[in-house]
Amino acid sequence: MPHLSVPNQKRLVLLAGRSYPELAQEVADELGVGLSPTLAYDFANGEIFVRFQESVRGTDAFVLQSHTTPINKWIMEQLIMIDALKRASAKRITVIVPFYGYARQDKKHRGREPISARLIADLFKTAGADRLMTVDLHTSQIQGFFDGPVDHLFAMPLLARHVSSRVPREQITVVSPDAGRVRVAERWTDVLGAPLAIIHKRRDPDVPNQVRVFEVVGDVQDRICVLVDDMIDTGGTIVKAAETLFDNGAKDVIVAATHGILSDPARERLQESRISEVIVTNTLPISADRHFEKLTVLSIAPILAKAITEVFTDGSVTSMFEDEAPEAEASSH
Repeated sequence: MPHLSVPNQKRLVLLAGRSYPELAQEVADELGVGLSPTLAYDFANGEIFVRFQESVRGTDAFVLQSHTTPINKWIMEQLIMIDALKRASAKRITVIVPFYGYARQDKKHRGREPISARLIADLFKTAGADRLMTVDLHTSQIQGFFDGPVDHLFAMPLLARHVSSRVPREQITVVSPDAGRVRVAERWTDVLGAPLAIIHKRRDPDVPNQVRVFEVVGDVQDRICVLVDDMIDTGGTIVKAAETLFDNGAKDVIVAATHGILSDPARERLQESRISEVIVTNTLPISADRHFEKLTVLSIAPILAKAITEVFTDGSVTSMFEDEAPEAEASSH
């Protein structure tokens, strides 16, 4: 399969680490290019070796790696790939991380804590990355951690289209699971033309992953509530939020999130809850043992492929989201 090229002889190469080959192949198919052949393996002591099996000199290189378990291994492999590209004279290196590892460690909550999300950005830059492409960062400020252009893509239009195809819009109330997600939820309300509700909650600082939900701000009585978030990890927050909505008279609850981390015991929690559907994208691989009846997985590959094309042809990534989300934050033009 040929590489994508344009009249000025630019050449695009798409390279992928080993964390999620299925998504990489989907993106390659959407672009109509082949994945650049790469030799990668682990030494006995766990060190990673990478070598590209064709020339990348002068290319516009896109390195895709999803930061899934074991997350530290796959981040390291991506850094090694970037370094190899730089030393092989790639003209421009764009790092694609559908799910940005360590994104939840974006600030210091107490003294003597790291800002690991900033460290990851610094590592990418030091390795030789010119540009970063990612989907639905945990907080938008992470864009400022990388010293270069950042293409912040949104799954909301994809998720919202699915929701509106299943539920009459006039019955929907969009719900933010906490105050930090309100801006994201507001974009949903703009697209769906639906009212907004917010769940007020407080985390227990002494017990990790434990959330106490207090009250709903907004009217959810007899409404189909679409609970929106950027990720679902253990499912505790989402299930407790859904229970609060039902306690306040919600007719039904649908959950929509970009990243399905689904750490144990998320599968059991979500399947056994009164939530009718859990919608995520495939920014992260979801193994068969983490699938459940209520889960719907939508492909992010078309969005990634479109963004890659816009970057390669010096188009506008921002314009991809302007119609659906007036406040979209894609930072490149």
